[in-house]
Amino acid sequence: MICHVKKRLSDYSYVFFEDKPKPQKHHLSVSPGSRHSFFLLRFCNKVSFNIRRVIEISIQHKQLVNRDQMSSPVAAMATTKLYIVYYSLYGHVETMAREVQRGANAVQGVEATLWQVVLLRLGCIQQVPETLSSVILQKMKAPGKANDVPEIRPEQLIDADGFLFGFPSRFGVMAAQFKAFFDASHELWECQALAGKPAGIFWSTGFHGGGQELTALTAVTQLAHHGMIFVPLGYTFGSGMFEMNEVKGGSSYGAGTYAADGSREPTELELQQAFHQGKYVAEITKKLKNKPLSA
Repeated sequence: MICHVKKRLSDYSYVFFEDKPKPQKHHLSVSPGSRHSFFLLRFCNKVSFNIRRVIEISIQHKQLVNRDQMSSPVAAMATTKLYIVYYSLYGHVETMAREVQRGANAVQGVEATLWQVVLLRLGCIQQVPETLSSVILQKMKAPGKANDVPEIRPEQLIDADGFLFGFPSRFGVMAAQFKAFFDASHELWECQALAGKPAGIFWSTGFHGGGQELTALTAVTQLAHHGMIFVPLGYTFGSGMFEMNEVKGGSSYGAGTYAADGSREPTELELQQAFHQGKYVAEITKKLKNKPLSA
């Protein structure tokens, strides 16, 4: 809301910052309606000016607090928060997410938390899976969702130092349910509240032509518009990246798995890659937290 108010105020800043000549006195009669409008405008300008000052003071206070925190000797010991946010229909992405979490928590000083995505509509929290009716979910033989994983709203992303986003592929791109979650984060985008924060991605597709690379490529656009720093896996997984004796998902963009007709589960090699990605992104996030980018 603060960013929205700032934007609105900047549009009308000329009302109370522009230099104006003093009005000359004259003897023209002023109707009661015009006099009322004049005093109403003056009142609105004063209110707008006061709101602007409050915003400026709040920003200055936040900058001072951040400076004091970074100069504190315990700043380097602060816990790094890594959010692993995922959407899973058949459970394949959830399995990968739990392994990613294990890898991230293996890094000392990192606290990795699993989250399921939700949407905020008309004041009601809705799980993204509910965008499909129970009848459709039953026909698709989709299992129930994890009860031990909390739900997350887009505005909660601001509390994390870094992210790993997981989702299945739909027609070669990110599933619409997860895309809707990003669409609902427009207020964070407007403020660029997530700019400079590292983020990685992992995914699941039906088969080798289902979008193992295209899903990742199209997902990067969501990170770019938020100003987040995309952390690809590269070839840091070593020889596991070149395994040709078995079917393996994933690429240099991140960890991945194949679901086939839904019966295939992530293999041991795919889980190892997910663990490695969680640990790798956690290490990068920790480094950036302790040595933030200059403003």
